[in-house]
Amino acid sequence: MTDANGGSSSGRRGGPRCVALVGPFGSGKTSLLEAILERTGAVNRAGAVAAGTSVGDASQEARDHRMGVELNIAECEFLGDRYTFLDCPGSVEYLFESEAVLAGVDVAVVVAEADEKKIPALQLSLRLLEDRGIPHILFLNKLDKTEGGVRDVLELMQPASRAPLVLRQIPLMKDGATVGSIDLALERAYVWHDHAPSEIAPIPDAEKAAEVEARYAMLERIADYDDHLMEELLTDVQPPTDEVFGDLAKELQSGLICPVFIGSAERGNGVGRLMKALRHEAPGLEETCDRLGLTAGAETVVQVLKTVHTPHGGKLSISRVLAGKVVDGVTLTASDGAADRISGIYKLVGKDQQKKAEAVAGETVALGKVEPAQTGRTLTTAKAGMPDLVTLVPPAPVMSFAIAALEHKDDVKLSAALTKIAEEDPSIVVRQDQDTAETIVEGQGEMHLRVALERLEHKYGIKVRTQPTSVPYKESVHGQASVRGRHKKQSGGHGQFGDVALEVAAAERGSGFTFVDEITGGVVPRQYIPAVEEGVREFLHKGLNGFPVVDLKVRLVDGSYHTVDSSDMAFKTAAQLGMREAMGQLNSVLLEPILKVSIATPSEATARINQIVSGRRGQLLGYDARPGWEGWDVVEALIPQAEMDHLIVEIRSATQGVGSYTQVFDNLAEVTGHVAQKVLERARAAAASHAA
Repeated sequence: MTDANGGSSSGRRGGPRCVALVGPFGSGKTSLLEAILERTGAVNRAGAVAAGTSVGDASQEARDHRMGVELNIAECEFLGDRYTFLDCPGSVEYLFESEAVLAGVDVAVVVAEADEKKIPALQLSLRLLEDRGIPHILFLNKLDKTEGGVRDVLELMQPASRAPLVLRQIPLMKDGATVGSIDLALERAYVWHDHAPSEIAPIPDAEKAAEVEARYAMLERIADYDDHLMEELLTDVQPPTDEVFGDLAKELQSGLICPVFIGSAERGNGVGRLMKALRHEAPGLEETCDRLGLTAGAETVVQVLKTVHTPHGGKLSISRVLAGKVVDGVTLTASDGAADRISGIYKLVGKDQQKKAEAVAGETVALGKVEPAQTGRTLTTAKAGMPDLVTLVPPAPVMSFAIAALEHKDDVKLSAALTKIAEEDPSIVVRQDQDTAETIVEGQGEMHLRVALERLEHKYGIKVRTQPTSVPYKESVHGQASVRGRHKKQSGGHGQFGDVALEVAAAERGSGFTFVDEITGGVVPRQYIPAVEEGVREFLHKGLNGFPVVDLKVRLVDGSYHTVDSSDMAFKTAAQLGMREAMGQLNSVLLEPILKVSIATPSEATARINQIVSGRRGQLLGYDARPGWEGWDVVEALIPQAEMDHLIVEIRSATQGVGSYTQVFDNLAEVTGHVAQKVLERARAAAASHAA
């Protein structure tokens, strides 16, 4: 049955709905949120991103860069129903933020615009939803600035979506301008008024033929999944409105179609019809629990969508209550059995917090200081915990730098701050490089890492210096040498004496280091042989040029000792002297790590990606169609690690901001010529500077 508001009268189920706003960067998600809040009375006047007055994008970093860099949350009521909107950043560098949020939402609104250049980015957003079975609606934004027909735009966008894009509205035109929309399900025209409700109007005679054609196309598409509706269309029977809305709701909720609505978020146009669709056609909490495989039970279940560390309130876990009720002080248990009590429940609107006594099923709130709560985890009041409802795997990093505090007194503070930043955003990785002893911060791109640095200063008051990560070069040798290392020192009392004969030879590439004890007759007592091996290993750690030496075999074949003056230290020193002489005699070679890189790119950019690889001393292995991604390729290549710095910046520049890559270590290869010379010169300069 159709209600007075022009929609199916299927009732509300399961408490407040949770709606994600996703889509490419710059498509107007935050502007749409502002328009929704204004239309529902949650704010008196819609803010503007450019003016820095929006509820969303409230952080200093978001305002500085005029782009979403974190999740934003707002609540509102519409026709007596409650909604939580989660505005997700649109940049590909923050795609994982959206992935974690989608674990607990009922439906997503994909905000897009008629820009052919942004279709690959739209495909990324849609694929994220499709892979996780999230029902979604597409809001075609900026219609007031769109040239060309809406159906032509949808035809252009369709390859980005696995599900059919089903046009629910067509523009209402007057004097060549879009002045409203015609709802194809209701067969009504709506005249838009900026920042005000639309006005119902009769469909103009000039638009009736277009409306009939577009409506029939919509019915044909949804009839693909309803035999009864198909029969009605074949026999020229006009289907009842209830049946049409029922099919639209069922097929949206099943992910069979993606309904498309039109409007202009900046002007507040088309927002009312979008809200009606969310109210009457989108799934609710009951369907979301079914999709997640959450069966009904007596226990409270909470899904953690995002972790935030506040300057004064400590850790907050933004969470959706999927079942039961959360009250302050209750104990929640994670899947690994770790448990903690809630210390505060908060409603979040932008950057503002309002304390609550409890949260019921369907609500999205922030839970205070629950230590086991991590982004993506499922918490419950059941003492044994329960398995996580979703599995989140952060994407592989594509950019990195080495970081250190400007002042040593901030070293410990920096470590703690980086831990919190990585907990807030698991797609940021902080690690210690064993080869270079550097603290490395890795992330999803230039802006991603820049914002992390800005937060260190703005939020934690830590100033840092950064530099490109050091390449873990290695050294090896060609040939073999027989040497003697002799350490003798007499300075009163016990002296020092150690004497070893070593045979050093190159080994097969990748075989590592082998030490062989071939002493006979006790010329080197057994207790000193471990010290000889230790001395060899210590020398190999930095070699002659400051790089670890690999792939060689060292044999201890002879030596001598003094009954009084010999010691572990003496033999260790003798071994190092012998290795220094051997490395001077052998043909030393510099080795660099080679990475196998798989680059995902829209097909039209493949030729440019090949050029980028070749320009970085890369070896192209070939390319092929990306499985399951229409219009995409995967380029395979071998690239020296030394050439990877800012590779992602070039890739994104060549691919409208959507290309990415994964990398794995492949082999160590010899570096020769001017490249090797430059590496050695830098190493010697660094050693001289350190010594000074």
